[in-house]
Amino acid sequence: MTDRTTGEQASTGAKGPDELRRQIEQTRSELGDTVEELAGKMDVKGRARARAADLRDKAGALTVQLRSSAAQAGHTVHDKATQAGHKVQDRAVQAGHKAQDRAVQAGHKVQDRAVEAGHKAQDRTLRAGEATQDGAARTGRELEHRAQHSVPAPVRPVVLAAIRHPRPVLIVGAAVIAVAVVSWRYPKK
Repeated sequence: MTDRTTGEQASTGAKGPDELRRQIEQTRSELGDTVEELAGKMDVKGRARARAADLRDKAGALTVQLRSSAAQAGHTVHDKATQAGHKVQDRAVQAGHKAQDRAVQAGHKVQDRAVEAGHKAQDRTLRAGEATQDGAARTGRELEHRAQHSVPAPVRPVVLAAIRHPRPVLIVGAAVIAVAVVSWRYPKK
């Protein structure tokens, strides 16, 4: 086996056809393992997006629920203040107005807190999504670094292309491997 860049005999050259077949089979196995590892790791981005969307949905639902609870609490206090106002005419009217004002203020405070809690939840969700995407990017860079240093030179461009553009390369790679296996398994006679 010669190195394509220098044209010199590789130091791990095969001693014979059996040794060459063994090396080819080992390279195929390593390439298959690398492709499987890449396919599994490249799905991290999709899982991170799904998790971020789920967290965003939960934050939105929590915001709606908190707003509804605040409005319901405001209406409850308002109803009680109105009943007290009917029982005790003038004093009750004054007390009812004061209670109503306090209830509205309390409702606004609760609503403001609910909105603030919703914003905080959305911010945490956004930060979690960004952290997950950053992790996926780091994983991609680490895979590319590993490929640069641990994948044999003849298949390195294919592996690097698979890291950068996994779908087309996986399809083409599978087709090439299938042709190679069929050719090797059923040679012309």
